[in-house]
Amino acid sequence: MKKERFYPWILLVLGAVLMFAGNQALLVTDPVESNYAETALEMFRSGDWFSPRIYGHYWYDKPIFYYWELLLSFRLFGVTSFAARFGSALFGLLGIELSYFFVKRLYSAKRAMMASLLLLTCTEYFYIGKAIITDMTLFVFIEMTLMAFYLGYTQKKSHWYYAAYTAAAIGTLVKGPIGLGLPGLIILFFLWWRRDIKALTHMKLVSGGLLYLILTGLWYGPMTVLHGHDFLLNFFGVHNFLRATVSEHPRQNVWYYYLLIFILGWAPWSFTLPLLGSRREWALKIRSFCRHVACQKKLPEVDVRTAFFASWAFVTVFIFELVQTKYMTYTFPYMLPLAVFFSSFLAPHERLVKGLAGGALTVYLILTYTVAVPQCRKASAYDAAQAVKALAGNDTTVVAYGGRYPVSLTYYSGHMAKRLKWKNEIPELLPGSLDWNAKNMMPFASIESLSEDKEIIAVVRSGDMQDFETDIDGTWECVHDGMWMVMRKAAR
Repeated sequence: MKKERFYPWILLVLGAVLMFAGNQALLVTDPVESNYAETALEMFRSGDWFSPRIYGHYWYDKPIFYYWELLLSFRLFGVTSFAARFGSALFGLLGIELSYFFVKRLYSAKRAMMASLLLLTCTEYFYIGKAIITDMTLFVFIEMTLMAFYLGYTQKKSHWYYAAYTAAAIGTLVKGPIGLGLPGLIILFFLWWRRDIKALTHMKLVSGGLLYLILTGLWYGPMTVLHGHDFLLNFFGVHNFLRATVSEHPRQNVWYYYLLIFILGWAPWSFTLPLLGSRREWALKIRSFCRHVACQKKLPEVDVRTAFFASWAFVTVFIFELVQTKYMTYTFPYMLPLAVFFSSFLAPHERLVKGLAGGALTVYLILTYTVAVPQCRKASAYDAAQAVKALAGNDTTVVAYGGRYPVSLTYYSGHMAKRLKWKNEIPELLPGSLDWNAKNMMPFASIESLSEDKEIIAVVRSGDMQDFETDIDGTWECVHDGMWMVMRKAAR
């Protein structure tokens, strides 16, 4: 018992080391992290903490809560990589501690310690806990929603239901309707499995729904009034409806995508699955479950804890398998049920778990400094931005040519680089409709319009240098060599 008192503190220390180590050295990367960081930076400088903006324009990729995380971090720590990654790291710690206390309440301190340790040391948790993305924050509020529901359901206490509605509202302010939709579908499936749909009548649907609407309406209401059609079209239309129905990354839209994410994202623990087959009792349980479903055409009755975690995992994967856009972090919310399941059959292998967890923590720390730091630099236009910052004056035209537009160039240089295209290509790339052009918020400049009377600095993807030399006339001086090359052309 004395040892168990230290479990949450051990997790806190291990989590803090893993989540925060090296963050100051991890540059903001393209194409995802830089969008969040640049948006928050422009909000920070404008003093408008309500309407997200990028390149001087309002934009509606995500709701407000994650930007508030970044803004508060910038206010506390300055505009640094550490500050930009602080929110995800902090919520990563919170997610581990929440997982520990919830699993302890349902099972035991020892089971909770193992489940939380498995969660902390899987590769996806390590990655998302250090990334400048919304997913760790969403994970925590989905956790809170489902945990509060479960406690309300099993204890029949209404204050837990109100806590669930509050957490779902904040989740909706983190990433949109999925903050309510995903936990809501998990709860419905769980109640259907339990043959207890009537429990909905005890869940304070009217007063809880009103609480949810009030909390979410504090931001969504004014945004609709202030920005009207643009907000509704882009936020709900493009970034929610379109993402669900039209694949943003068609190459990833394959049936085995999330199987690969499980194997890689749950490593090293995914590679312990053969141990499950080696235990006769587990093999019999799985065989009996499958036989019951095949013969009875319905799910068997199991204890409430098992049904809850199984519903959580199954519905998460099922829903995102249906969604047309596939992304590695979408199924992240099912990691806690995975940890609970694996902690059960790995319980007799405590030495193996300790060894793998210790090895994983060590490897992650080494990889942070030896792989992540240089790879983040490679995936960022930081070096090119420093050259632009040193050379460009107020009258200098800064353009970006080739490759995927580097948002980090604007973030690190302070100069709003224009995306350089031929004049006839630009109309096809502009936002304004229900399509993926909504992401093209950067300013454009046509090749034909480049002035000879102004100094021009062009940041060119190294692989597109030959096309640049073909397309753009004039005498250019290379002032920086690298993944993004910086070319300068003096005013005439």
